[in-house]
Amino acid sequence: MYDLAFFRANLDMIAERLAARGFSLDVEDFKGIDARRRAALTEVESLRAQRNAESMEIGKKKKAGEDTEELQARVRAIGDRISSLEEQTKLLEDEFRQHLASIPNLPHESVPAGRDETANVEIKKWGEPRKFDFDAQAHWDLGPALGILDFERAAKITGARFAVYFGQGAKLERALISFMLDLHTREHGYTEVLPPFMVNSASLFGTGQLPKFADDLFKIEKFDFWLIPTAEVPVTNLFRDETLDAAQLPIRLCAYTPCFRSEAGAYGRDVRGIIRQHQFQKVELVNFTTPESSYEEHEHLTRSAETVLERLGLPYRRVVLSTGDMGFSSAKTYDLEVWMPGQNAYKEISSCSNFEAFQARRAGIRVKSGKKSEPLHTLNGSGLAIGRTWVAIVENYQQADGTVVVPEALRPYLNAEIISKQGVLS
Repeated sequence: MYDLAFFRANLDMIAERLAARGFSLDVEDFKGIDARRRAALTEVESLRAQRNAESMEIGKKKKAGEDTEELQARVRAIGDRISSLEEQTKLLEDEFRQHLASIPNLPHESVPAGRDETANVEIKKWGEPRKFDFDAQAHWDLGPALGILDFERAAKITGARFAVYFGQGAKLERALISFMLDLHTREHGYTEVLPPFMVNSASLFGTGQLPKFADDLFKIEKFDFWLIPTAEVPVTNLFRDETLDAAQLPIRLCAYTPCFRSEAGAYGRDVRGIIRQHQFQKVELVNFTTPESSYEEHEHLTRSAETVLERLGLPYRRVVLSTGDMGFSSAKTYDLEVWMPGQNAYKEISSCSNFEAFQARRAGIRVKSGKKSEPLHTLNGSGLAIGRTWVAIVENYQQADGTVVVPEALRPYLNAEIISKQGVLS
């Protein structure tokens, strides 16, 4: 969301910058709404002055014993016209704000211009993809063969794009959650929080999912509750409609939650395996900071996510997303992409975004320093997506005999060095 005064004063500049991310802003529509609003306000002020003058005239005539019935009728008509114009002004202001809520954030000046992901720029690469002396398998073959992953039973009890984990498959998921939370809280300055897994509409508006992306969400019938698409939503909204002291910042929070997405816009993409599911688990990093420090904080958040991959020995790269590939609320986004041998490709495992004041304005989160109060800056990123990390470990650490070596950093959590065929499905 934009500052209204800034938006009204800079419509043409904003339209030009939004065009770089493929968004066409109807400047004339906004100008038309605003012109009608301003005309109504001007008429209201004029009518109020007229009403005040004629009310004074009524007082004088009454003192003089003159008839004021006609003048009083005119004053009442002016009052009715003022009420009508005030209602019209409110409707126009609401229309302006509704239009405003559907406009994406302005890209930061450092973001590369481009229409889509082909314009993304790789800025870092870590680790070398492993060279196998056997035919590497994808996780959708390895997992079922080990008896740790089952798609058919998940489809039976729920439907497509769900999975059931068994034995060490389930333990690996749990181990990853604990490992990531421990790393971020012990070494990166984050405080763990366990939020609700359902949120109301106001929370989703605050972080930018509503109203534009309702089709990507799961709504609870008969309640104003939605299943969360990411912990970003409840954690960011912890401070909705609050003003924080600048001395409190930065605040760094991390949260494990399941996440629920309809994947309405992902038809035909990553249909095999667990890369793109309706339900998945994630450890999310959410940072609140001052406007002056937000890009320094963006680097800290991204490094925190990268450290997880490095501790697990998983090759990855960092790319900065182009203007045409960024999320709705983001001013700048780094994607971390992990190497997946079974797919012979890098796959996104974390998006680390700086939203600047965009979410804070929508959610009413401010920071106060002395007498100055302004929207703070919010950031978030996956630290990491658990299911995709699970996939990366299974595929990168697979052995010729079909077993999977457990990364050293996870062995204390999993209490095992090898994942082999086992459990109820063996």
